[in-house]
Amino acid sequence: MKTRNWIILTGLLFLGLGVLIFRPVPIPDEKDCLSLKGTVTEIYEGGIKDVVFKLQGLDKEFYINRGLERGLDLKKLQAELTNKEIVIKYPQYWTPLNPDNSVRHISKIECDGKMIFTELD
Repeated sequence: MKTRNWIILTGLLFLGLGVLIFRPVPIPDEKDCLSLKGTVTEIYEGGIKDVVFKLQGLDKEFYINRGLERGLDLKKLQAELTNKEIVIKYPQYWTPLNPDNSVRHISKIECDGKMIFTELD
């Protein structure tokens, strides 16, 4: 009986951790997003078809989840945005896969008043 309870408890623990780790990235309202201006130093593919942005003077990376599957062109973004100032809007949330918040999910990007990408309504 004790072994069975231990197995059930362990299974529930793993299920709970799985839900926390693999939950979807929240899509907030634009008014709830944090905003950051910065100069793009590098744009590259990361993760699974993610588009990753590095900004001058920041250790954090910002990414568009599955951006290449959403129709973004990596070479075009590199040509248009490298060494340009952009505005990034992103949600404030915590995940066990990114406890120090060194990587941030992008909800919207603007450059020179033009929207480059958005997943906001």
